[in-house]
Amino acid sequence: MKFPTAILCLSSLIAPAVFALDVQKEMQRADEFGKKAPSLLLGNEVRPYWSAEDSHLIYRVNSGVNEHRFIQVDLASGAKSPAFDHALLATALGKAAEQNVDPNNLPVEQLEVAADSQSLRFRAFGKSWRYTVADQQVSPGDLPPKGVDLLPPEAAMRGTRRNGDATALTIENATPGEIEMFWVDRTGERKSYGKLPPGQSSTQQTYAGHVWLMTDNNGQPLAGVVTPDAPSLARVTERVRPQPRPKENLSPDGKWRALILNNNLVIEPVASGTSITLSKDGTEGDSYTHPLQWSPDSKKLVAFRVKKVETRKIHIVQSSPPDQLQPKLKTIDYPKPGDDIAQPMPHLFDVENSREIPVDHALFDNPWEISELAWTNDSTEFSFVYNQRGHQVMRIVGIRADSGSVRTIFEDTSKTFIDYSQKFFIHRLPATREILWASEREGWNHLYLIDEISGEIRNPVTKGNWNVREVIAVDDGKRELLIKQVGVTGQDPYYAHFARVNFDGSGFTPLTSSDGTHRIDFSPDRKFIIDTWSRVDQPQVVELRRADDGKLVSELERADDTALTKTGWSRPERFTAKGRDGKTDIYGIIIRPANFDPSKKYPVVENIYAGPHDQFVPKAYLPWSGMNAMAELGFIVVSIDGMGTNWRSRAFHDVCWKNLADAGFPDRIAWIKAAAAGRPWMDLSRIGIYGGSAGGQNALAGLLHHGDFYKVGVADCGCHDNRMDKIWWNEAWMGWPVDESYERNSNVTHIDKLTGKLLLVVGELDTNVDPASTAQVVNALEKANKDFDFLPIMNANHGAAETPYGKRRRAEFLVRNLIGG
Repeated sequence: MKFPTAILCLSSLIAPAVFALDVQKEMQRADEFGKKAPSLLLGNEVRPYWSAEDSHLIYRVNSGVNEHRFIQVDLASGAKSPAFDHALLATALGKAAEQNVDPNNLPVEQLEVAADSQSLRFRAFGKSWRYTVADQQVSPGDLPPKGVDLLPPEAAMRGTRRNGDATALTIENATPGEIEMFWVDRTGERKSYGKLPPGQSSTQQTYAGHVWLMTDNNGQPLAGVVTPDAPSLARVTERVRPQPRPKENLSPDGKWRALILNNNLVIEPVASGTSITLSKDGTEGDSYTHPLQWSPDSKKLVAFRVKKVETRKIHIVQSSPPDQLQPKLKTIDYPKPGDDIAQPMPHLFDVENSREIPVDHALFDNPWEISELAWTNDSTEFSFVYNQRGHQVMRIVGIRADSGSVRTIFEDTSKTFIDYSQKFFIHRLPATREILWASEREGWNHLYLIDEISGEIRNPVTKGNWNVREVIAVDDGKRELLIKQVGVTGQDPYYAHFARVNFDGSGFTPLTSSDGTHRIDFSPDRKFIIDTWSRVDQPQVVELRRADDGKLVSELERADDTALTKTGWSRPERFTAKGRDGKTDIYGIIIRPANFDPSKKYPVVENIYAGPHDQFVPKAYLPWSGMNAMAELGFIVVSIDGMGTNWRSRAFHDVCWKNLADAGFPDRIAWIKAAAAGRPWMDLSRIGIYGGSAGGQNALAGLLHHGDFYKVGVADCGCHDNRMDKIWWNEAWMGWPVDESYERNSNVTHIDKLTGKLLLVVGELDTNVDPASTAQVVNALEKANKDFDFLPIMNANHGAAETPYGKRRRAEFLVRNLIGG
């Protein structure tokens, strides 16, 4: 491996005289380094290529700046060797393609090796090639491009929805003209990454789940792609058209089509004949609607009926639209906690006799949602999942097809809340009348096998003081599950691991074991996995393991960040301390500036986000983040997951119930004090806090309720009063109906407690959290005659403090009030 000869020293980023600190200049320098930091890692980017018979694995790994090597692995022994002579292949390819080819940067994007390893097919320069080892010749080949499925551009323009692990996406232009590549953010905004001539390809360093859009030279959208977890190829050939919608609502026997006509349920013959109106009481204000669900024998039909409700709207003024002088008014649907909601109810119809079968709604009379509709194979029963509004009852309801009688098949109840948005899982096994179901009934999120007929639990599938984080795959034939778990004994309880387990709870087989958070990718035949794991203080390690028992075949690569650490950068420090109860471990990280001097004292700032839907302290290795950039201004930056956040025990999570103002502060403060006890360079007389969205709510709550500890805060786009925010997120943790707990947890209610320095930031076009939530805090502060700073950012949506201007103003505020100058 070759390290770069020129290394940018991060220690130069901090000006020696902090009182004369040019924050904007230092932020720019840190930003420039942050863009270069990933390139200083070696051995962290592994791209696998499996042989046709899965006898060998070849992988590409970055071995230097703009350099990579190809390694071959014998899957039986785990032995590694160079996949081929890189210099000879470069010479042969350069001659055949009439291009200059660097042997340390071979332009191979797709590769297949023969079982005997004596020849290989690959794609480079937008073409297919064949290389024969014996005669060292490259000739035109026949390897078709292989890549990800492209999306219609309309789907891509909805934007990124997931931030996964770092990966690579190669975009190949197979159109006759030039195309332009755009990264699409969460709001649908595009950022150009340049143009690509026909026949050329470009590899983008991106993240799994990020969305890319390609347009033609006239700006017309052609196609989109959601980046997969593994490095992939997106080959653009033409505009991707939306798939035609299948014929909907046909009866299984093909004789009838169901539809909603004039607010009522109608069936019409597919061939010829007279339509039949099954309902006659539907009105515009109380109409029948989709989904429509036929029984397998085509004799029964379920439709839903819903009363119309007026949806709350919020109105946002865009003061300075880029395309006109005068302001624009934007109006969006925005239901808030306590609002009336549409509650579709199922109705059962006997098609043969053209009548409705009465159904008692008592077991599902107040739904937040009715979902997961299904008929039994013999058409005797229809069932669904009922999530009661307030989220304290989650019930599987069954309805008899002959009589309309209703029964509870299974249910979970909670005195606090059921975490439906993050932990809901159901998988039906129609042939055996069984159901796989996720539940926290024993205090941890586990899977249970339920007898659908009796409603009894046949057996727990998983158990223990840990959580099922996700069900990755279900194999009905083998009666086996692949799961992601968190809470492995002896490790950070948030680290992701993978395991297999049988439906009856037997055969629990861990597939990953190393001390870190893991991601796995299967070989095409699913006999092997590539296990990539890391920690914030351990760069990526890539291992080849057997998929049946998790046995290690070979350590493929262990990333090296030596070049990065030589700049003065240091890995985040993991730290664990006891929480408010003196017993529960609280986990967090500490980030130091590059020019860190342990003989000095540094102000501490906490980057907070205590939203109960997840945990938020980084667990995987990252060479750079926004917290590093903040630390470079002369801070010690900490990030902590306190009680009330997700993916620990049920009791740990329940702390948030009707108690969002708590935000885990008693645990956070205890953790920071414990960290400082052994780190005298942490100055607890100068503590700041910043966060956005729920973190904005938390940052202000820290100043209000713990002003003796947190002295300075920046609250961006906060949901400061949960009655003002979106309905789903707030009712999930604060409950329904709206009660006194909403007012008690409101930052507005406690504004008179403010003693520290506060900067409020909001985007005038925030469609996630109503901007009025921040405005009402401003109003309360003015009425209370409090000093504060207020920064509305024009044309900004949610996360305004993450805009370039917002970042600078936030940084300057923290520097001015915690460092000085």
